[in-house]
Amino acid sequence: MNLETHLAGQAEDVKQVILRISDVAKTIRGGFATRQGASDASNVYGEQQAAMDVWADELLISELRDSGLVRYVASEERPDMLTFQDSTSDLGVTIDPLDGSSLIGVNLAVGTIVGIYRGNLLSPGNEMLGAMYILYGPLTTLTYSLREGVHEFALNDRGVFCLQEENITIPEGKIYAPGALRRDYLPAHRAFIEKLEEEGYKLRYSGSFVADVHQILHKGGVFTYPPFAGNERGKLRLLFEAIPMGFIVSQAGGSASDGRRDLLSIKPEEVTQRVPVYIGGKREIELIVNMNKE
Repeated sequence: MNLETHLAGQAEDVKQVILRISDVAKTIRGGFATRQGASDASNVYGEQQAAMDVWADELLISELRDSGLVRYVASEERPDMLTFQDSTSDLGVTIDPLDGSSLIGVNLAVGTIVGIYRGNLLSPGNEMLGAMYILYGPLTTLTYSLREGVHEFALNDRGVFCLQEENITIPEGKIYAPGALRRDYLPAHRAFIEKLEEEGYKLRYSGSFVADVHQILHKGGVFTYPPFAGNERGKLRLLFEAIPMGFIVSQAGGSASDGRRDLLSIKPEEVTQRVPVYIGGKREIELIVNMNKE
């Protein structure tokens, strides 16, 4: 079954936006060989943008604007939300055009992360319509959820996204992907990591958020980028990274938290807001929440 057939029965504007983004993903996939290196620009966070960051962002924004189906767009690469007044729909879309782009030069997996809303983008994740991500690895895969299961598609040699796995559920597993330097861990998080290690969890961390969460989704365990000394508010972006990926894992039977509360209950105060992140199995998330209470 291909992606378009699988989306039959969904709202037409949502369906078409997902299909258009999937087409852009095919173009992005073809650009890695010729767009290595950094650009001359920096994003709103002061980070130097990779050439692929800038190009992927422009491709996605152009496609969403031209679709006439999206009124609001926020991109991790841009300081302000965009409003397209001529849209025939009230959809809002958040995009991280190329998560993990610092790894392009060493040929590790990176991805595109998308959140889909009806109206206001600065809404908690439990109000979103759905989310999706594209992972550019040995396979190019597209994973989406519109509150009716989590489904994964792989791009075949004919350029078609075909169903690979339907109704994914996160298994119990013993993998942990820990961001931040160990020397900077705060006490509760340090105790959490030590507990996982005592229980035999294996460290698997690539530095690509979307790739690491994808592995957790399929193998179980937990991804975390915690609050740490000097950055107690966390590093990852609530709107562009934490909410969409937390939504997908939660729809697959897992959970997502900032260490104290459900990530999907947090209402973003601004486009650039950062947050501590724990995403994975319910057992692991309950463990860190309880440790923070203590």
